[in-house]
Amino acid sequence: MGERVRGQIWRNGEKVDGFELSAISDHIGHDGELIWADLQCPSHDTMAALADELDLDPFAIEDTTAKAERVKTVTYAHHTFLMVYAVTITSSEGTSPDMQHPTEKADEFELHRISMFIKHNALITVRLSEGFDIDEVVSRWDEMGSKQYGVGALLHGLLDVVVDGHFDAVQRLDDAVESLEGSLFDERVEARELQRKTYDLRKDLVLLRRVILPMREVIGNIQRRRFENDAPSELDPHFSDLYDHALRAAEWTESVRDMITTVFETNLSLADARLNSVMKKLTGWAAIIAVPTAITGFYGQNVPFPGYERTLGFITSTILIAAVVAALYLTFRRRDWL
Repeated sequence: MGERVRGQIWRNGEKVDGFELSAISDHIGHDGELIWADLQCPSHDTMAALADELDLDPFAIEDTTAKAERVKTVTYAHHTFLMVYAVTITSSEGTSPDMQHPTEKADEFELHRISMFIKHNALITVRLSEGFDIDEVVSRWDEMGSKQYGVGALLHGLLDVVVDGHFDAVQRLDDAVESLEGSLFDERVEARELQRKTYDLRKDLVLLRRVILPMREVIGNIQRRRFENDAPSELDPHFSDLYDHALRAAEWTESVRDMITTVFETNLSLADARLNSVMKKLTGWAAIIAVPTAITGFYGQNVPFPGYERTLGFITSTILIAAVVAALYLTFRRRDWL
């Protein structure tokens, strides 16, 4: 990972050539100007310089560089701090349980933390990994004409790309669960393989729920602050639509959770049903095998009985074995034990 700093300043809707992180404070609060800076994998010195330049709260800087933090939005005295996670999808070649034969490609979800500082007319984004495509966000801004609507439009464009990524991830997970449901009653699929896939999907779901569900609160807080502090603007319908998308993604995630739980429980029920079927068959065959054992054991006693040491005794025992075994077999088949 390499440190990279980029940004853009707009003045009256037009791009200003040249950008320096140390000059951001000179443009803060100026009417007609809009500032965006992006720090990718910043060093400690770069973060310290940014904090001094914009008078950022130390707790916000600590949250930005911490190893693990939750999705949040915090309002400080001089700025607002947001933290969200973007989700990217990669495919990897799977392997069968014996680790020898390749299977279908499995989706893997990667999380990319994005910290945002909003101060007057400036949006500063900090990313600790390279996986998130910030160029897509810039393209979204150009499509919306974000420079006309200020820092709120920049924030909306960025969150819109993040929520779209959440939708794609949940869609992939939903498709995987549906495929797993189709394998439940397929006798060719091994129970161990089915259990492994179910466990992997549950693990992915836990990962996604942790970053998707809190997005409703983040966007809701942004909406409330805009309604309290700003006059109605063209961006209000856009943020309402963004909140609806985040809500739908959260509800979809909960629906997938119910589906995975159902698959897991159904798999256990089917395993119990298969075990009961096997036990019934074993019990039936044990009863059938016990008949010739009992009859031949009786005729093998060293005491005189009708047909003792005669061919008639052998014929009688054979007929008894065949008749009783046939009767038991037909009875068990009729009761679906065999």
